[in-house]
Amino acid sequence: MVQDRVAQASGGTPSKGWPPRVIMRRAGGLRTLEAALIRSGLGPVAGVDEAGRGPCAGPLVVAACLLAPKAYDKLAGLDDSKKLTEAVREELYPVITRLALAWKVVVVPAWEIDSIGIHVANIEGMRRAVAGLGQRPGYVLTDGFRVPGIPVPSLPVIGGDGAAACIAAASILAKVTRDRMMVELDERLPGYGFAGHKGYNTPEHTAALNRLGPSSEHRRSWRNVREAAGLRPENGALDAADALLATGTDDMISEGAEAVVGDSRVATDAAHAR
Repeated sequence: MVQDRVAQASGGTPSKGWPPRVIMRRAGGLRTLEAALIRSGLGPVAGVDEAGRGPCAGPLVVAACLLAPKAYDKLAGLDDSKKLTEAVREELYPVITRLALAWKVVVVPAWEIDSIGIHVANIEGMRRAVAGLGQRPGYVLTDGFRVPGIPVPSLPVIGGDGAAACIAAASILAKVTRDRMMVELDERLPGYGFAGHKGYNTPEHTAALNRLGPSSEHRRSWRNVREAAGLRPENGALDAADALLATGTDDMISEGAEAVVGDSRVATDAAHAR
């Protein structure tokens, strides 16, 4: 029984109650939550995260990573990819891919984001990433919001890329993959500066977008891209909702958002997403 394994792993006697009580012991680095799940017999634990939800150009990249229970010293530097320098992310990327039990990166192109919407694309990308793992996880931790359709138990973790090693590893895989793609895109479509701003709505990108017009890699469902292309605005309410869903939880918290709608991340500042 799971509850007996939990009690034994915690040094106590088997419990007859349900659900089992998980003893949260502090582990090294970001491994506390994963270690508790593994001690409960729910491992191995996979983390899922994405990069590129907010930009108006380029793909959305989603990664899933299943780390071994062993806390490797070479992965001690795992953290939210946004808090790491590009050099550190590039250094950790091959270490993660070598030491992980399994990992998968999924790329959702701009045209698919336009077709199904950024939030649905994010959910679908996470499902595909988990399904593509070479080893079936016993539990999945997702960054920020619930992902229905994952065939194993899962838990959304707010700020997960800074709280769980497996999510942090997934965030690095996704971020490094997307950044490399945007550098290649900059060579194929010069003038937009994709290698520098990676498709975010920086003043430099906005100026290039207005000067050159949208490229094939711009998301036509983003308001600023439609305006630059001279396209008619879409439904205002849907446009605002998509803008909010494109902004991450960390941005929401830092900018003082007041509400979370459903199981999605919602921010008060829609400008970043458009």
